[in-house]
Amino acid sequence: MTLNYLLFFGLFFLIELLYFKIADHFNIIDKPNARSSHTAVTIRGGGIIFSLAAISFFFVFGFQYPWFILGLVLITAISFLDDVFTLNNKVRLSIHLISVLLMFYQWGLFELDWFWIPVALIFVIGTINAYNFMDGINGITGSYSLLAICTLLYINEYVVGFTSSEFLIVIALSLLVFNFFNFRHKAKCFAGDVGSVSIAFLIVFFIGQLILKTQNFNYILLLLVYGLDAVVTIAFRLVRKENIFEAHRSHFYQFLANERKWSHLVVSGLYFIVQLLVNVLIVAFIQDSYGIAAGFALLFAVLFLIVRFGTEGKKRLIGGVG
Repeated sequence: MTLNYLLFFGLFFLIELLYFKIADHFNIIDKPNARSSHTAVTIRGGGIIFSLAAISFFFVFGFQYPWFILGLVLITAISFLDDVFTLNNKVRLSIHLISVLLMFYQWGLFELDWFWIPVALIFVIGTINAYNFMDGINGITGSYSLLAICTLLYINEYVVGFTSSEFLIVIALSLLVFNFFNFRHKAKCFAGDVGSVSIAFLIVFFIGQLILKTQNFNYILLLLVYGLDAVVTIAFRLVRKENIFEAHRSHFYQFLANERKWSHLVVSGLYFIVQLLVNVLIVAFIQDSYGIAAGFALLFAVLFLIVRFGTEGKKRLIGGVG
């Protein structure tokens, strides 16, 4: 089995290198803009390896989770086309909705009470968008996602079995390959929408399986750091009466990288370490206690706000940047 995983790793490495040549030939690149935290033109869409890894798992390991894989293929295809051509929002969102509904069907969610559908839609769509917003500096999406997948693998192996360990390992291998090219001071490639959307789709699928298996919603906290940065940033932008759909550099990680001039890898490492500590607490201590989980999440949110006000200042956060 170890040999098989080594072959997967080598295959993903070769596929990524091949994609670089294709992207370079067809000029699939990321040019710096108002939202960017980078200054050099870089290959876009390296995160396509996540979906290709999932498809490889599907064919090698007995065609598991077919409806989810179909949804992943659709959302990957539309995200890649959007990376290249910038599609109409209605078309893109329609495909996203179809993909999410296919995921729900794979979960068996339609067999439950109807009100779980809108709850799940909010969670899934919110997470996908948060991942897209948070993918702005070298290493952050790759390292954070690798932590999520490894934590889920640990839970699956040692706490409660809820999915295929082979699936988690294959996705982890694709993340290792992507991080090799992205977790650098000068990244060889960026994930692109195709990468951030597809890895979010995968992680949400696994967390959804875990929640449905255990009936424990505390596992949402496995994405606490990303979630807080995304939600708090949107709240501040609403307070400042900004258009939340316009490009911006208002996230805390962007402030650290752009205003404080911290290294991208230091910021990415900081988010990784903080979420790692959260994950350890969830697995070791919080587990099924909703009261402890709610208290912990509230305390973490308060500390996050204190840090943001202390570093960014009230004028920047409440009164606008200036």
